Amino acid sequence: MPDRLKPLVPYLKRYWKHLAWGGVAVIIYNFVKAMLPIVIGHAVDDLKIEVTTTKIIHHSLLLLAVAATSAVFLYITRQVLIGASREIEFDLRNDLFANLERQSPAFYQTHRTGDIMARTTNDLSAVRQLLGPAIMYSANTIFFTAASLPFMFRISPRLTFFAFVPLPLASLLVQQFGARIHKRFERIQAMFSDISAKAQENFSGARLIRAFAQEDAEIASFEAANQENVNRSLHLVRLMAMLWPTLEFVLGLSLMITLLVGGHEVVLHHISVGQFTEFMVYMVQLTWPMIAIGWVVNLFQRGTASVIRIDEILKQKPDIADDPALIREQPAFAGEIEFRNLNFAYNPGTPVLHNINLRIPAGTSLAIVGPTGSGKSTLVNLIPRLYDSADGSVLVDGLPIRGFPLKTLRGNVGVVPQETFLFSDSIHHNITFGAPDATLQQVEDAATVAHIRTEILEFPKSFETLVGERGVTLSGGQKQRTAIARAVIRDPRILILDDALASVDTYTEERILSGLRGVMQGRTTILISHRTSTARNADQIAVLVEGRIAELGTHDELLARGGYYTHLYEKQQLEEELAVAN
Repeated sequence: MPDRLKPLVPYLKRYWKHLAWGGVAVIIYNFVKAMLPIVIGHAVDDLKIEVTTTKIIHHSLLLLAVAATSAVFLYITRQVLIGASREIEFDLRNDLFANLERQSPAFYQTHRTGDIMARTTNDLSAVRQLLGPAIMYSANTIFFTAASLPFMFRISPRLTFFAFVPLPLASLLVQQFGARIHKRFERIQAMFSDISAKAQENFSGARLIRAFAQEDAEIASFEAANQENVNRSLHLVRLMAMLWPTLEFVLGLSLMITLLVGGHEVVLHHISVGQFTEFMVYMVQLTWPMIAIGWVVNLFQRGTASVIRIDEILKQKPDIADDPALIREQPAFAGEIEFRNLNFAYNPGTPVLHNINLRIPAGTSLAIVGPTGSGKSTLVNLIPRLYDSADGSVLVDGLPIRGFPLKTLRGNVGVVPQETFLFSDSIHHNITFGAPDATLQQVEDAATVAHIRTEILEFPKSFETLVGERGVTLSGGQKQRTAIARAVIRDPRILILDDALASVDTYTEERILSGLRGVMQGRTTILISHRTSTARNADQIAVLVEGRIAELGTHDELLARGGYYTHLYEKQQLEEELAVAN
């Protein structure tokens, strides 16, 4: 098996019984099919002696029996082999999706969504064509040729030799065209990924495109990319347009030689008319399989190019995964968090966080404030291991977080991210995303805590209202509050609110915080905010500036120091007073 197809070996082994039964059906089908010319040849010789109704019925029924048997095994062949290719496609798609789900955020920063979608759709379809029709037609061609040759050789070795003289030329053509088809299809698939990525970005950013009046520019850009894809596809079409007629010409040449040499053999009485007819039927039957080689080559080259692209994703190992050597039995999850001499950089180079030392006792709250880009979100993303820090620099309950299974760690952490994401589904589904077994009462209670229950009940379908893609039908504040309800309903030991109240006014913020105070009791809570009004009631407040903890203490303690927090507080107080005055 070519190295390019080795990634498919585990899947082929999984369905070896299907492939084995398909192989048996192929052999029987082609052997029975090879009997058809013999029946026709005998009929011609028999009817040349004397034509009777009995003979016509006899030969007709014999032909019908052979054709019916051939049809039955052709059906079994297609059902089993094509069915197996569908099953392998199903498994490949599941494995591909599962591996994509395991990847860390860093993976999606370097791989475009449109490219991934192209590999999970177009490339998978090409692999299925390779494992189904390509294998089936190749097997039919090989076995029918093998079944026919002994009978053709029996009729006339000389005629068989001359009939097959042009076929090495067909093989050479297939080999030459195949390599060029593979290269061109790889370019087409790469271009298709670019088009998919561009379409996905335009659909997701439709509102931004309209806001900047860039519809015409984006349409022109997409048209240029689409035209390039058409040009590459036409290059492949031209190549295929040359391959098939060339193969037909070679086969036509073979039939012409058969007619000349075979006719001469009949004239010399070396073979009978019936035997010549039988030989010609074999040649006609071989015509389609030989022509199909061109199509099979196309499928094979497309499929192997796609296998390589799919295997690139399947070979991707998650940057963040459980290490069995570090996993240990854990006591009940309490929720104490400690950062110990933490330094972190996304890429080798300048660290984002510098020498962070911070302890958050279980059941207490910490607010983190600081200027934009100071590393606040980065710091909290290290807790559920969305990114990995040096071993031993982040601890939960006094133990390095790498000692916790990811499922256990993340199952005890509820996160409301800075960029809210809602699925294109109902509000109920979005709230219960992390707690699918939650009751309606629990959903309503979580919505009440997030101060959105009343607004949801005013929607036409209440909690069953569809929110559209990425929650497009909800306002920014409604999306954030829905995300808060989604985190609260999980009843996590650690609750992280990453600037989760940025899209609501101060009045709504105070009401949400009031509802959250009951939820925060007994669980570790981290609030990231640019507002001192959010941070003031936390047990501790950490001021993060340029990746370092500049200040740490309570609201009153920090105000007394007259540092960054004091200036931020005074500025926001002044803004509120001016807003009231106006």
